[in-house]
Amino acid sequence: MNKNFLKAVVEQDADALRRFFTPDAVICWHDSNEQFTVEEYIRANCEYPGDWGGEVQRTEEIPDGIVMVSKIFSAESTHFIVSFAKLTDGKIARLDEYYSDYGEAPEWRKQMKIGRQIGA
Repeated sequence: MNKNFLKAVVEQDADALRRFFTPDAVICWHDSNEQFTVEEYIRANCEYPGDWGGEVQRTEEIPDGIVMVSKIFSAESTHFIVSFAKLTDGKIARLDEYYSDYGEAPEWRKQMKIGRQIGA
């Protein structure tokens, strides 16, 4: 799981995506309370509307896999994804993903005059 995985996701390349998973992999999108098989995940990803770009911002190895932080974007929206992948023989056996929207701090926190922007 790396930049090639994210490239397959944003390009909606079903054949490339399929090669990253074990046949019985489980994929969970916790923010929407959904669990998918590999084929369901590929269908959801490849039929997702819009044209998307993306970049891997960080990867960390963990004892049984990898954690990847990515930013995906379209003309309409930007999202961050934290992905926890459990690997078996170099393939994803379980993928737990958490999505967040990119946006400004809420007004109540701006009024506190604390913190600063991370980036432009």
